[in-house]
Amino acid sequence: MTRQAAKQPAGDNRSQTVSADLIAVVIAVTDGKPRVLTVGHEGALPSGPFELGHRSLQSGLRAWVERLTHHPLGYIEQLYTFADRDRAGDEPVQRVISISYLGLTREEPAVGPTTHSWRNWYDYFPWEDHRAGVPAVLPAILMPRLQAWADDAEHPDMRHDRWQRAAIAFGLDGRAWNEELVLQRYELLYEAALVAEALRGSAAGSTPAVPGQPMIADHRRILATGIARLRTKIKYRPVVFELMPPAFTLLQLQRTVEALSGGLVHKQNFRRLIEQQDLVEETGETMSDTGGRPAKRFRFRQTVLAERAVAGTKLPLSRA
Repeated sequence: MTRQAAKQPAGDNRSQTVSADLIAVVIAVTDGKPRVLTVGHEGALPSGPFELGHRSLQSGLRAWVERLTHHPLGYIEQLYTFADRDRAGDEPVQRVISISYLGLTREEPAVGPTTHSWRNWYDYFPWEDHRAGVPAVLPAILMPRLQAWADDAEHPDMRHDRWQRAAIAFGLDGRAWNEELVLQRYELLYEAALVAEALRGSAAGSTPAVPGQPMIADHRRILATGIARLRTKIKYRPVVFELMPPAFTLLQLQRTVEALSGGLVHKQNFRRLIEQQDLVEETGETMSDTGGRPAKRFRFRQTVLAERAVAGTKLPLSRA
């Protein structure tokens, strides 16, 4: 891990350091479930140091993630650099700067003992999955807790501001749900002290956190950033194919998009758009999907990567 001493004001004899590391949000979709790679037993994203022998940050990230998973990463892009003073949650011994990356791959069965596992990302954000309608946690728990938080503000303007932000983020008061606002929703819950990460170190008797598995430090915030980026990205770039097997049915492709977006898509519109943009080609094979007549199998047209590099591609995310 690369470290360097931080400069101190004159007369300050405290020894402080700055620590820089890489954090990976590695995503796969398996059996219609969006999965995130975690390590250990504390709910942590994979992280590791940038080593001088690596040609670049991305090559360093690929190297240790592939050592961890024994599977190569596909698409990868930098997400964000996190350097908030209080990002570790407790009184920091050192300042931590994390450079986060989003990586896409396919989940492979573990061989032998392993320190990593794949978790459904909706375990961490149960309010984000709207495929079966509005999740029960939203009206039953989040809405009244957010209302109470807004009402607790000292001034009318602040009460109005808090509730308006909550309504926009969570699609309340007749507003539409925006699947891209994953990070804004998590940060609002953090501000309202409704997630476990915001309650660390608080006195006993604090209001319990809303449902959702916590993660160490600010890893859930980093994961929210990755989910939001991917939900936006699949609308204009064909990155979803990095998550697909070499051959797949159009229904499997649709279910993958729905798993990532947390909402249903219109089947006919989805297939029409895929065909219009010439994203896939038939393999000549069929498979039995969920009963009924055999479904055609397709593969991604590799030339689309070059063709869409500038223009992009678009996947429909309108509710069926």
